[in-house]
Amino acid sequence: MPELPEVETMVRGIRPHVEGRTLRTVRVPPCECKPLLIEPSPKVLARRVAGATVDRVWRRAKRVVLTLSTGDAFAIEPRMTGLMLVDEAPDKGHLRLEWVFEESSSKRKPKPDEVTSLWFWDRRGLGTIRLLTPEEQEVLFGPERLGTDALEMTEDAWREALARTSSAIKVALLNQKLVAGIGNLYASEILHRCRISPEVAAKDLSRKQIGRIAEAVPAILNEAIRYEGSTLGDGTYRNALNESGGYQNAHKVYAREGETCSTCGRGKITRIVQCQRSTFFCRVCQRKPRAKK
Repeated sequence: MPELPEVETMVRGIRPHVEGRTLRTVRVPPCECKPLLIEPSPKVLARRVAGATVDRVWRRAKRVVLTLSTGDAFAIEPRMTGLMLVDEAPDKGHLRLEWVFEESSSKRKPKPDEVTSLWFWDRRGLGTIRLLTPEEQEVLFGPERLGTDALEMTEDAWREALARTSSAIKVALLNQKLVAGIGNLYASEILHRCRISPEVAAKDLSRKQIGRIAEAVPAILNEAIRYEGSTLGDGTYRNALNESGGYQNAHKVYAREGETCSTCGRGKITRIVQCQRSTFFCRVCQRKPRAKK
């Protein structure tokens, strides 16, 4: 489930513990579950990172990125159930990779909260971990793969991006080549705040509607970041300290099928499927315009 707010929360949670630290090695803990995609092999990873410093911890779309002093960078994609942790994991049976840091030198007194390891935990094994060369980073993070980050989109950029697609607006928001970082949960919440039907074609939106999207996207995403993301009923998502997020309590439509809309008080929250993903919305607040004759 991790989307932009959850991944940004992971980044902010691990950054104080990881930036500036020197890696001793990486290792794959014993795990009897579905193997994770890790590239290159753990043995090669260990050789390439030994002695490297983590210069920067940042986010690109829905990936956590650890840039090393060598120029290489780890690109970690949590996908549905992946977590980046510096504290105790939900369970040890789904730990997938450990970054082991050098111990503090005798010349420097360690910080009280200094960690010895960073962990990637993934219950379903759908996440990916790749160590990329600078050239590979340009390909994976470049404009051919990813659009402008959702938190950096201007109204003009939204207008240009949405004019390029006839997809339904909900589907367009999930297209990472158009705009990077928005996932299924927040797409539904964004469109509800804008009072736009998820079924309307993106290219048919008015300038006023696009303006509302441009305002709602950073407002909702930043609010979710302040609440440290959304932990849903399965309890999977946790922050770097293995604590629940709080934004699920502010959801207006997501996973509220059949409930009375809290915005208008008249409609019922409806669930439909678009591109094999659940979409939640209020047919009263988000009425689809009648087709022109």
